[in-house]
Amino acid sequence: MTTTSSVPALAQALTRSELLFKREDLETVIAHIGRAVDAALDGERAVFLTVMNGALMFGAQLALAIRTDLEFDYVHATRYRGATSGKDLHWLREPSVSLQGRVVLLVDDILDEGHTLKAVRDDCLRRGAKRVLVATLCRKLHDRCVEGIQSDFNGVELPDRYVFGYGMDYYEQGRNLPAIYALKE
Repeated sequence: MTTTSSVPALAQALTRSELLFKREDLETVIAHIGRAVDAALDGERAVFLTVMNGALMFGAQLALAIRTDLEFDYVHATRYRGATSGKDLHWLREPSVSLQGRVVLLVDDILDEGHTLKAVRDDCLRRGAKRVLVATLCRKLHDRCVEGIQSDFNGVELPDRYVFGYGMDYYEQGRNLPAIYALKE
């Protein structure tokens, strides 16, 4: 299925991809992250701030793995806009709950270069958050990450290739794949 003549089909991408992590493996690491978040929060109610759209799958599972009470909100910021590489940051939705004096658990699908995640984290601090903890499902292994951003909690590490599935997209397709794939080099 091709959505437009210029957008490659997901089925074609899957034939040119390698399975990196199965659903079961990801569920195990997400449960581990949930326990680590509980320990870090030590009973303090945090704002669970999901970065849309990519963190939707991970965020839902992580929220269920955390036992500490949470207040939920989301932001929508993107650099990719349906492509496989990013440019300028575009804000589509800012947080609606007050972050003043609160702990924020910022949840995103991937820490790649970190431009988007750093901008969102810095915005939370500008809004008065007393602490921002960053939870990511995965982190790419390379040396291009912007200075000053890292995950406090991370599930898996990925090769420096284009990845998709489990919330991450391939030309806005495949976010609901129950595994993480990487295009072959």
